[in-house]
Amino acid sequence: MDSEEQQNMVYEDLPTLNESEEKQLLQQDSRGFVSLFHQQKLEQEAAKNWDKFYKRNETRFFKDRHWTTREFQELVGKGDVSKVLLEVGCGVGNFIYPLLEDDPNIFVYACDFSSRAIQFVKDHPKYDASKVHAFECDITKDDLSSKLDGNNVDIISMIFVLSAIHPDKFKGVLTNLYECLRPGGMVLVRDYGLYDMAMLRFGPGSKLGSQLYVRQDGTRAYYFTKEELCDLFCDAGFAVSSCHYVARQTVNKKEGVNARRNFIQGKFLKQSD
Repeated sequence: MDSEEQQNMVYEDLPTLNESEEKQLLQQDSRGFVSLFHQQKLEQEAAKNWDKFYKRNETRFFKDRHWTTREFQELVGKGDVSKVLLEVGCGVGNFIYPLLEDDPNIFVYACDFSSRAIQFVKDHPKYDASKVHAFECDITKDDLSSKLDGNNVDIISMIFVLSAIHPDKFKGVLTNLYECLRPGGMVLVRDYGLYDMAMLRFGPGSKLGSQLYVRQDGTRAYYFTKEELCDLFCDAGFAVSSCHYVARQTVNKKEGVNARRNFIQGKFLKQSD
């Protein structure tokens, strides 16, 4: 068992805030929302802000996600069976390339809001057009299915992606995904859960709406409950295969930081006709 696995704990119910410091941190964000004008500007400049993020951080910010096949065993094919995956919000390829090492038979469509991120994916030394097709896409308005060469995909992955989208657009995004999946296909999700430490640490002037916040770089984050995530997918026609919270305790002894991360993880099925 590796160190990351030892730190993870799966649980069904949302944690309660039982420390006065956490309650105070949550209460301080009620001192006013970001102005409507600024919120509209953030929405208009969402792609620009993510491009700036990748210009500043390049490929250094996110670590390669070697945990995904352990958490989502559906990603790994059996024998010579080839699967088609659509990764939504692929970033610079931290999900794609570790997955191809685990399952060389999989074919990956990889899309992202940021043209700069897509270029990093294509510039990766392991990029192989026979295994990966990376393209820029705004999943809130572009027709995803028209970009998949007529294929319906077996699996769609959304790893910390839905939370970056304005809640008003959740329904349209999930309808878009539904059209790309073959019957029996599945959407795999990991995202931010309510009361995650990052949510509690937002300062005054960061709140855009209930559970929606803006970071200093202009990118946004939404924090889900299990019930609302399930409802969103069910309303879009999916069946819930599983959905639960995942707690991860991050300890940095050198800096004296002990942070509780609260994620949400789900599998949602497009049922066969």
